[in-house]
Amino acid sequence: MFIHNIDPVAFRLGPLEVRYYGIIFAFGFILTLLYLEHLRKKGKLNLSKDDVYDLLLYVIVSVVAGSRLGEVIFWEPSYYLSNPFKIFAVWEGGMSFHGGLIGVIIGAWLFSRKSAITKKISFLGLADAIAVPAAFALALGRLANFINGELVGTKTGLPWCVKFSGYDGCRHPVQLYAFAGRFITGLFVWYASIKKHAEGFLFVSVVFFFGFGRFVTDFLRDDPRLFGLSTGQYLSAVMMLVAAYFLFTRYKEDVKRVFV
Repeated sequence: MFIHNIDPVAFRLGPLEVRYYGIIFAFGFILTLLYLEHLRKKGKLNLSKDDVYDLLLYVIVSVVAGSRLGEVIFWEPSYYLSNPFKIFAVWEGGMSFHGGLIGVIIGAWLFSRKSAITKKISFLGLADAIAVPAAFALALGRLANFINGELVGTKTGLPWCVKFSGYDGCRHPVQLYAFAGRFITGLFVWYASIKKHAEGFLFVSVVFFFGFGRFVTDFLRDDPRLFGLSTGQYLSAVMMLVAAYFLFTRYKEDVKRVFV
C-alpha cells in the first residue's frame, strides 16, 4: 500500500503557488512545440517557424478551453454554476479529456482552414503531426492527476493500492494505469509515423486507442454509472467505434503495414 501525501504545489513564490499540474501541462506544450519544429526542419511539415508558433497557440487555447468546458458540461455543472470563478482555476486540475479532444480538433481544423488559403497543410496532415506529441502529453496529464490525488480508482486490496487523502479505503491507482496505456499508445504512433501511411492514420489510431484505454480503465474508476457504465465510457465508446470504422475501411492497408 502507498499512502498518497504528495503536495500538489511544487514551490511557492510569495503568494503565488506553482503546481506540478501546471508544470506538467506546460511541459506537454513544450514537447509539442519541439516535435513540430523537428518535423518542420526535416521537411515533413510544410509550415514556417512562425506558422508553428501560431499553431501551438491554437492548440493551447483550444485544449485549455475545450478541457475546461468539457469538465463544466460533462462532469460538474452544478459545482461550477455555484462557483463560476472556479471555471478559470485550471491550475487546480479538473480538465476533461473528451472536451480537450473536441477542442484540439476544432483548433486544428480552424488552423488548417487558415492554412488552406496558402495550400500549406491539410487538416488530416495537421492532425497527424499533433497526434504523436499529444499522446505523450496526455499520458503526462494522468501523472498530474495522480499527483493531485484526483480521479481515483475503486477500492481494492491489491498490494500496489493507494490510500488517497479524502477517500476511504485503499484504491486502484487508475491514473497510473491510464498513464501506462497512453504512453504505450504514444510509442505506437511514433513507430507508425516512421513508416509510410495515409494522412489521418496516426490521428485516428490515437483516437481509437485512447477511447479503448479509457473505456477499459474506467471500470476501475470511482465514477457515477448509468446502466453499468460511466459518462466517460459512453463518450469513449463513441470514440472507439468511430475510429475503428475508419481504421478498417479507409486505413486497412496502413494497419497491415504497421504490423508487417
